[in-house]
Amino acid sequence: MALSDDNRQISTFLEAIAAENGAARNTLLAYGRDLAHAAEWLSGHGSALDSAGRDQIEGYLVSLDAEGLSRATRARRLSSLKQYYRFAYDEGWRTDNPVLRIDGPGRSQKLPGTLTEDEVSRLLDAARDHGRDAGERARNACLFELLYATGLRVSELVTLPQAALRGAPEMLMVRGKGNKDRLVPLSDPARASVAIWLAHRDRDEDLARKKGVPPSRFLFPARGAEGHLSRVRFHTIVKQVAARAGLDPERVSPHVLRHAFATHLLAGGADLRVIQTLLGHADLGTTEIYTHVLDERLRQLVMDHHPLARR
Repeated sequence: MALSDDNRQISTFLEAIAAENGAARNTLLAYGRDLAHAAEWLSGHGSALDSAGRDQIEGYLVSLDAEGLSRATRARRLSSLKQYYRFAYDEGWRTDNPVLRIDGPGRSQKLPGTLTEDEVSRLLDAARDHGRDAGERARNACLFELLYATGLRVSELVTLPQAALRGAPEMLMVRGKGNKDRLVPLSDPARASVAIWLAHRDRDEDLARKKGVPPSRFLFPARGAEGHLSRVRFHTIVKQVAARAGLDPERVSPHVLRHAFATHLLAGGADLRVIQTLLGHADLGTTEIYTHVLDERLRQLVMDHHPLARR
């Protein structure tokens, strides 16, 4: 089977999971990249996705390890292959599933770096001062306040519809992975920053409308093809704000702020199930990377209150 045939079947697979599972665009792009990489490697070693056996697939996975790819990346690529071959078997493209009994390296359960409450406060202060004009500064403050108040994924944050924040709601409806909706409470500071940003946004949009520019449905509109602030642009803003706050930009990212949200909640006494719901994790096991915070809080509780520990 030629590489072009592999690519056609990959496209069919992606179209199917988009239609049946409502897979997000970023998920589809990740599947596509992983499968195209595997197909290219197999083609270069005299095989193809359609005909590869277990030995060839294991050879591909060994090559990923030899490249020095992280355990998480290797696990994700095997997961993509498992999804593809399950579909291929169900569709009758293959009479077997070559990855059925292949165990992956597993994902690392190490918690990515987080920030202290003081460091987050410095970031929020810096965001309010970062921007070329009052409108940009209001937008940046709103982005950071919302991210830390809700723990949203970056894709969820930048694609928020402006209608969801009208009327100063106390709860925000978020559409997450797999088109699943969840409710997230909004703090008073976040609601205040949203109100300030909406005032700037509406004024700018009124001026643009007079020039024939159609209104945007996004809370954070942009002139790019997608119509909203891009993930890449927001990532750059986060690095710039980190530097302004006197923090190492390498330590700060949108995902680190999401982890700070969860870590600080758990340290403050929040239930792990609540954090699972707020983060939009389908599996509690994903949320359990935060249990080290709970373990430390319990240890400190014993050290502070047990009579022998006090002695």
